[in-house]
Amino acid sequence: MNKFLFCLGVLLTGLKLVYGSTQNMICYYDSKAYERNGPSQYSIPDLEVALQFCTHLVYGYAGIKPETFQLTSLNNNLDIQKRHFATITSLKEKYPHIKFLLSVGGDKDVENPDKYLELLEAGRLKQTVFIESARDLLRSYNFDGLDLAFQLPRNKPRKVHSDVGMAWKSFKKFFTGDFVVDKKSDEHKEQFTDLVESLKTAFRPHDLMLTLTVLPNVNSSWYYNAPALVNNLDYVNLAAFDFLTPERNPEEADFTAPLYELYDQNRLPHLNINFQVENWLLQRVPPNKIVLGVPSYGRAWKMTTDSGTTGLPVVPATEGAAPAGPQTKTPGLLNWAEICIKLPNPGNINLKGADAPIRRISDPTKRYGTYAFRPADNGENGMWVSYEDPDTASNKAGYVKVKNLGGVALFDLTMDDFRGQCTGDKYPMLRAIKYRLL
Repeated sequence: MNKFLFCLGVLLTGLKLVYGSTQNMICYYDSKAYERNGPSQYSIPDLEVALQFCTHLVYGYAGIKPETFQLTSLNNNLDIQKRHFATITSLKEKYPHIKFLLSVGGDKDVENPDKYLELLEAGRLKQTVFIESARDLLRSYNFDGLDLAFQLPRNKPRKVHSDVGMAWKSFKKFFTGDFVVDKKSDEHKEQFTDLVESLKTAFRPHDLMLTLTVLPNVNSSWYYNAPALVNNLDYVNLAAFDFLTPERNPEEADFTAPLYELYDQNRLPHLNINFQVENWLLQRVPPNKIVLGVPSYGRAWKMTTDSGTTGLPVVPATEGAAPAGPQTKTPGLLNWAEICIKLPNPGNINLKGADAPIRRISDPTKRYGTYAFRPADNGENGMWVSYEDPDTASNKAGYVKVKNLGGVALFDLTMDDFRGQCTGDKYPMLRAIKYRLL
């Protein structure tokens, strides 16, 4: 009898893994990864290992032409891009349970980012060009829908203030009000709502999905009329991370994606996941349409002698981004494999300087996140990293289950340890999330 129950449990777990749970596992895929060199290069076989865990694949990224607002490839070689579109969507035959979406914008369409506001202001005729080009491209390459990751203006970064500075800021704010990023945000909100409605109307006869990705530090209240949008969107993917980054906040380091608010050290109350989720729920958005975004990377600051030796955030006197990793090659950005290799292990435990291990500090409360650091040695080689690991990613998937949200979106597959460099397990972040959602 016990053996029978054990076998039944294994069978049910397998069926859940194949056919999914009530929550979705939305996998973002940065298509530029296939152009990388070395161990960070990402191939179709690498992608196929991940697809067994995904319910949706979001292909990133397309852009829009500033002159015509047509949806277009961001690859200079259009023929290569078209072949890659077709290669990816051909996987639908092998993985029929997965929906393949094309995302427009993100942080990749960097040529004249103001064009996304210009599209909202362009009027019905030019917006129709965008809508029809999007519909035609999706249908030509057999995508199942479009993800709107528009580059809208970000909120103002937090500034470091002394006690006197904080007092002056409060006094000044009393007379001047909040910093205004976009004086026409009310108009843009209405225009975005109209655009979404028009897109959905054009997509509906072809059974095409439409989703929204809320990029980090875009104030939802400025641009998204949630009650008016929700019926025309399949999901809202909240990229609730990168609240602080070395680029935006070079002088202090802190948790980049805390689950809940931290009440000390003058932290801003909205820079946490729970605030962002509750903001959408309070606007009558059904929880099953809200998907929580989790990063598969960390943000790394350069610590100085004045940053201290405890590593306890908020870390003062940082000097922007830490040096780039060998795979991501971007200052201040480390993928999970790069971080994992820096944690204490038999290969680095006796190393010094820039090769010395970083000390991991876990979060027993499961409210804020994990960080690791290496104090500066004579002013050199200091590093502080806020990051997700499989444990924290699993914890956030648990939050999604408790809140009965629509699922988790991993940003993105190519930043997870897809080669199993750290422990031998491929995609440890993706697996940890998926198994928690079962």
